[in-house]
Amino acid sequence: MGLTKSEIFTEKQNSLATKLKALAHPARIAIIQHLIKAEACICGDLVEELGLAQATISQHLKELKSIGIIKGSIEGASVCYCIDEKVWNQLKNEFEAFFIAYNNKTKCC
Repeated sequence: MGLTKSEIFTEKQNSLATKLKALAHPARIAIIQHLIKAEACICGDLVEELGLAQATISQHLKELKSIGIIKGSIEGASVCYCIDEKVWNQLKNEFEAFFIAYNNKTKCC
């Protein structure tokens, strides 16, 4: 697989692509959906909820943390995770702007 030439794209394009890439796994979507459904911080029940190994879940959490969509806090021996509301809203606005940009007025194809 070839390398992407990220320097030829705008900062916004690279940023959006990085965020979409971090979200582009069904386990990560499931983690986010679980956090949203819980409406609270989650401490360690993702293994039981998703049926994946702890190491696998840790890797997915790392990817989600890399784009800032989730945040974690240490409580005793556990790390608790929740949605970072500020980043969530920024991401929502970026996605809306991306999808709203398309308006096929010519009805081509």
